[in-house]
Amino acid sequence: MGVKNLWDILESCKQTLPLHHLQNKRVCVDLSCWMVQLQTACRGYVCVKEKVYLRNLFHRLRALIALNCSVIFVTDGSIPGIKVSTYRRRLGLITEVATHETNLQKVPPLRRNMGSEFSCMIKEAKVLGVALGIPCLDGIEEAEAQCALLNSSSLCDGCFSLDSDVFLFGARTVYRDICLGEGGYVICYEMADIESKLGFGRNSLITLGLLLGNDYSKKVHGFGPETACQVVRTIGDDNVLREVSSEGYAIVKKKISTKKLSQVSGCGANKENELVHNEINVNEENKISTNQFLHVINAYLKPKCHPPDSEAVQRVCAPHPFLRTELRQICAKYFDWSPEKTDEYILPKIAERDLRRFANLCSTSSEFGDNVALHKMPVTCPLSAIRKERKLQGREYFEVSWQGVDGLNTSIVPADLVECACPEKITEFMARKGEPKKRVRKPGGKKKSSGKAAMNEVDLQLQGLLISIQSQAKNFPRNVDADINVDSINAEVEVIDLLTPSPPIRACKVAKYKESIAPPVDVIDVCESESDESVEHEKKARELRLFLDSIRGDIYLD
Repeated sequence: MGVKNLWDILESCKQTLPLHHLQNKRVCVDLSCWMVQLQTACRGYVCVKEKVYLRNLFHRLRALIALNCSVIFVTDGSIPGIKVSTYRRRLGLITEVATHETNLQKVPPLRRNMGSEFSCMIKEAKVLGVALGIPCLDGIEEAEAQCALLNSSSLCDGCFSLDSDVFLFGARTVYRDICLGEGGYVICYEMADIESKLGFGRNSLITLGLLLGNDYSKKVHGFGPETACQVVRTIGDDNVLREVSSEGYAIVKKKISTKKLSQVSGCGANKENELVHNEINVNEENKISTNQFLHVINAYLKPKCHPPDSEAVQRVCAPHPFLRTELRQICAKYFDWSPEKTDEYILPKIAERDLRRFANLCSTSSEFGDNVALHKMPVTCPLSAIRKERKLQGREYFEVSWQGVDGLNTSIVPADLVECACPEKITEFMARKGEPKKRVRKPGGKKKSSGKAAMNEVDLQLQGLLISIQSQAKNFPRNVDADINVDSINAEVEVIDLLTPSPPIRACKVAKYKESIAPPVDVIDVCESESDESVEHEKKARELRLFLDSIRGDIYLD
């Protein structure tokens, strides 16, 4: 939970960053927050029975693995004594009166119920994380306090938590939520933005927690988010904790009373006396002592955590191997997946992570001015060759083959990653792509017949027909019989003009010749019908006309 209304106060500092913002970073995760989030997204008996929350955790982790984002799980330890009353009140085990009577300094830490359903979910998540090479740090008390310590000590780049009091423990970069899929993103808050935009440092946030309510104490009656922010800004971040520690609620009452008295100046003495009397009643009603303020402040400033130089912290910061066999067994047990399906999900992400690590090595080498050739690198590039180009969701990708990744032949990786890790592979691929390729006709395909090919076939048939007609005409027995009547021959000849009328000169000669030796010759004009025919028909008609003209010429010569 954390501080009431604090996320609303920090809304102006919220950043929505693309998922690849986590590339090459190390983050620590408040595992309880993630499991609550995943459990809430899939409520119901069926979801719990089929381990949907654990499956979603697996896909979230594999996305981070592909980005070479190192993850450290952090779990809650014992419940702090100062939080026991709040914990029991949330469970309905104590009344409000009993809460006020509890002496927070004398309540010992409370061990958590490790046999509860939620604790079993945490265990399953830890086992899955170990198989994926993700270590887990069991906190002494509050997990968000341990995450904040790792972040403030620069042992991680940020921490995932839904509890807003992680800022009160000293966190500098907090990721509140993560979304996968197309357009994946993370919700990020930077303490530097909170300080610059809102003017709230860690001390101011602790004071806001005292006034608005937190996991360790109830809110102060009469304070809302706006009033609390105004009071904290009035005192200032440097002095607010010192003044609150020395004077307790009196300093807060003094500031708000002074402000309200200045606002109602000129309204009369009765109004001023009434306002002061109301403020005193608020003080008596809350009954918050200075010792209680100090106890809450110390809980945020000095939480019980593993020191940064402790063996437990150093162990989780060391690299951990990916356990393929164990992961197969876990996925078969919880998800009923075959080994091949598990490999299909995780091996491409492992290979992409290795390629990013290789790219980081190349980048580091270039920064020191040592541009080593790819084949001379001390570490072998996991990418063997580029197969083809791909485009997914508007981004350029390469389908690549791998070497040294057992069980994985090809997968798809971003093109910019390949360019950063091994540009020589892109040069080789483009050279192969530029080579001329032999076109291989696929067997069984239907041949597409074009109109031109069909016309050529018709022309060949027509030419054969014309040749046969010409040969028959040449074999006609001319001059064999001298008594052949020319008039009878010419009487049977018809002049056919398929395109245009015959030239005037020729037409005149034919007319004179016919006038003397033969009856009139019928002239057939097909120009009008020809205009409606196709080009192919025009070609055939032209060839036929030439053939008839040749026969006609032979007759004239005779």
